[in-house]
Amino acid sequence: MKSDGRIRGNIRRGDEVMIVLKRDQRTGKLTRGKVKEILTKSVNHPHGIKVRLTDGQVGRVKEVVSQPE
Repeated sequence: MKSDGRIRGNIRRGDEVMIVLKRDQRTGKLTRGKVKEILTKSVNHPHGIKVRLTDGQVGRVKEVVSQPE
């Protein structure tokens, strides 16, 4: 089940997501990881909700890959 990364309600801590890092915005290269914290405060964002992954990388969510049960 893939969810839209532009809506904050679709993203929770522990979710596995595909994000685009700031340095990869031009190429659109995606990075996979688990959400440590959600940085965007607004309900939605046209470019994706900004999150920090467990490995410390920060980027905008393009899609939610899986959610823990």
